[in-house]
Amino acid sequence: MSEDAAKAVARPKTKRRFPVQLLEGVRPLEKKRLPLEIVAGITLACLAIPEVMGYTSIAGMPVITGLYTIVLPVILFALLGSSRHLVAGADSASAAIMFAGLAGLATVASPQYVALAGMTALMVGAFLLLARILRLGFLADFLSRTVLIGFLTGVGIQVACGQFSGLFGIPKSGSGPIAQVVNTFKDWSQVSWTTFAVSISVILIIFVGGKLMHRIPWALIAVIGAIVASYALDLSAHGVSTLGTVPSGLPSLTWPSIPSADYVKLVGTAVSIFVVVLAQSAATSRAYAAKFNDDFDENVDLIGLSAASLGAGLTGTFVINGSPTKTAMVDNAGGRSQLAQLTMALVVIIVLLFLTVPLGYMPNAVLAGVVFLIGVELVDVKGMRKILRLRPAEFVVALITAVTVIFVGVEQGIILAIVISIVAHLRHSYRPYDRVLFPKQGGDWGDDAVASGEQAAQGLLVYRFGASLYYANASRFAAEVRDLIAKSAGPVRWFCLAAGNVEDLDFSGSAVLKATLEDLGRRGITFVATDVQEPVLAELKRDGLLEVIGEAHVFEGVGDVLRAYQALPVAAEKTGAEAPAAPSEDAAKGANG
Repeated sequence: MSEDAAKAVARPKTKRRFPVQLLEGVRPLEKKRLPLEIVAGITLACLAIPEVMGYTSIAGMPVITGLYTIVLPVILFALLGSSRHLVAGADSASAAIMFAGLAGLATVASPQYVALAGMTALMVGAFLLLARILRLGFLADFLSRTVLIGFLTGVGIQVACGQFSGLFGIPKSGSGPIAQVVNTFKDWSQVSWTTFAVSISVILIIFVGGKLMHRIPWALIAVIGAIVASYALDLSAHGVSTLGTVPSGLPSLTWPSIPSADYVKLVGTAVSIFVVVLAQSAATSRAYAAKFNDDFDENVDLIGLSAASLGAGLTGTFVINGSPTKTAMVDNAGGRSQLAQLTMALVVIIVLLFLTVPLGYMPNAVLAGVVFLIGVELVDVKGMRKILRLRPAEFVVALITAVTVIFVGVEQGIILAIVISIVAHLRHSYRPYDRVLFPKQGGDWGDDAVASGEQAAQGLLVYRFGASLYYANASRFAAEVRDLIAKSAGPVRWFCLAAGNVEDLDFSGSAVLKATLEDLGRRGITFVATDVQEPVLAELKRDGLLEVIGEAHVFEGVGDVLRAYQALPVAAEKTGAEAPAAPSEDAAKGANG
């Protein structure tokens, strides 16, 4: 993510009816971008085909099923999803979770194993649809920009380190990216220098070419050139591994038949994958929507992801996820909409029908070089430096997220990112910016710390609470009210809650507010409120609190409160000559903004 991306704000679309409109990830499409999207789709296909075939070894599935993950699932997500950038496809994290859950239930890559994988995908699709019905897409809102930068940086380091052995033609070994790099140097005697020459050639073509003429699809040129060189020079005879024989034909629609006893055994695996898909897809969609300042709707993406996993389960392949790697691939290739993904699906269909033979000549080193560059691009050094300079405490959060992704795993890093973001949100709302308000000469309003106890007029306290009133901060609200009255400059007749920042009132908050009203009543203090939003007003009415407060004691602005208070006989007598002029309506609104 670039520095500009960190500045951008993703604006999720608001109200949307169910079902959704089609092709939201494509429309609107600029005609001048059509060739760029098609080229990006072709490039993505060339890079994604060997990648998803590699994921089959992680998932324990037949090689051909990797290609199936980027046919019907991709088409369904492009039709039904909202994100213009997210690529739905096979993913290493979900593939590894699936393998761990299914390995003991059937022989790896057997028809029974494939059926279990298909049913797992169907279950994940059902859970995603349920998440849409329950509107769980809001979870993406809890992913702060800080943790997103840390997340993508960690993914980039993990991806780049994971390709190290492939660059040198050494078998990958080790359980983590750092271990894989270390083991590569331990096995240095096995280096295939011809493989390294292919890898470095691909890297140089893409990197140098991109610097000189960035609009030319250098990755596509490198892939095609490597296939031609592999065939013409018989690179496999010189120790360069290639994809080998690739079966042809399109997947067929079929219901995965499994023993009834296995359904229960699959639930735990399906739930685990569901959590990873929900979190990783949301993180990736939000990161790229922020990068390009695009609109997207997390709940609509859940429909697309659900359809993609259901399509995967019905076409004999394994579960689909939002792929950060393939999303980065299409981004680097210049794709800016789901048209690139649809083009990729069309290319894969053509490959499955007619071009599996030449595909078999592609050196595996090509994939290693391309994915290595993508990983490097994902490492946002500039963004991390900016966070360190401006928000050192948040830099620690980003660093912890990145380290977790690198050393523990992508899924754990995402879950940690969500947890950290939620904790940060709770911290801000638990300790809101509460102030006391008072009028100044000239009609403006000022504010001061709650501890000052400053009154807006003799006997009138105006207290602005800075967040929604709910279970986490309700006790703080009650304590501040008590302390404010105790530390007030003099006796209090009216206590005004400036509620412009209170957007919600939950059961706990309502109970504490009721207790506060009773306490104020015993003290002979009148409670009034101002700037109460309609939803909160409805909650007060439903809970019976509006009747206790009295509708006459709910005002539109703090200026109205001051005028009403000064109109009281005793207040006018005490404050009349010395009372400042009542602020204007604009000033009153500004005090609560």
